[in-house]
Amino acid sequence: MTIAVTTPTGNVGSRVVQLLVQAGVRPRVLVRDPARLPDAVRPHVEVAQGDLLDASFVADAVKGAEALFWASPEAFTAPDPLADMIAMGANAAAAVEAAGVTRVLQISSVGAERRHGAGLIDGLARNEEQLAATGADLLTLRCGYFFSNLFGMLDAIRAGALATTMPLDRRSAWVDPRDIAEVAAARLLAGWSGHDIQAVHGPADLSWSEVATILSTATGHNIQATQITDDDLRQALRSAGMSEPAAAGVVGMTAGTRDDFTPEQERSFVTTTPTTLEAWAHAALRPLLS
Repeated sequence: MTIAVTTPTGNVGSRVVQLLVQAGVRPRVLVRDPARLPDAVRPHVEVAQGDLLDASFVADAVKGAEALFWASPEAFTAPDPLADMIAMGANAAAAVEAAGVTRVLQISSVGAERRHGAGLIDGLARNEEQLAATGADLLTLRCGYFFSNLFGMLDAIRAGALATTMPLDRRSAWVDPRDIAEVAAARLLAGWSGHDIQAVHGPADLSWSEVATILSTATGHNIQATQITDDDLRQALRSAGMSEPAAAGVVGMTAGTRDDFTPEQERSFVTTTPTTLEAWAHAALRPLLS
């Protein structure tokens, strides 16, 4: 069985690759820079080098694959990351149809059910529609807020600050990317038929105030959550070098899942995964803050 895997060096994709290899599968990894693959991984995978924005590369890379793990890579530094996500989704859909790929598993996000008005999540929503139109069996994993997003806030966390545009008492799903990979790999190996959407919500819904308390305990740093405005965040992102479309896309992700938003997929036994934020932060974040 040939399974093609995008983003094989990412937080989710790298773990998917490892789990597939451990299950006896030799995945075909679509990677822009093979040098980023760990040395230990390379003997166990088939490498297809190229860019997901290159339609011909994607088409060639999925030929002969029975299944495709699709995750649109983060492109926050691109001039227009939303446009790039939609273009990559179009390339994926065309390649799936041309190659007759049977099954596609897509990593999406809570909020994609809105379809419009959620910043860069709108790109994932469009990808859902593009891949659904191929006729392949499609499983969409709508995931909560990645623990690993906190890596981008290290300087602020080190200074004791955790800033968000979300109301501090508003709870939402937080999840370890490795747990998402566990679900993805299990489903890729087991198979499915038809179109289905499964949420991956992590162990518990958390508010940003609760997150600050958890991180304080796990890291030994006194961390306080503060709410900032959308304009504050947009200006900070622009000052950090993001283009206006990129900054607007990032701001929109929270703005579109705030206020009266309720996820389409409810928390359940199926959507709940085991790794707690405290355990993750102690193992992954604390060493970086020392």
